[in-house]
Amino acid sequence: MTTDVDEAELRARLGRLREEHRDLDAAISALAAVAAPDMLQLARLKKRKLRLKDEIATIEDLLIPDIIA
Repeated sequence: MTTDVDEAELRARLGRLREEHRDLDAAISALAAVAAPDMLQLARLKKRKLRLKDEIATIEDLLIPDIIA
């Protein structure tokens, strides 16, 4: 179980990660909209976005307790 301080830190980090994820989504959309997008840069942005998604899911799992059925 996490302490209140740990939980607050995790929630703050989660907010920053979600914001970065949204920013990457916008950057990917903008880059994909140009006539000749840099495919390598696009791939890197998508890969970073997936890593962020995984990290967000990990933090959410820590914050949401398992329910024993």
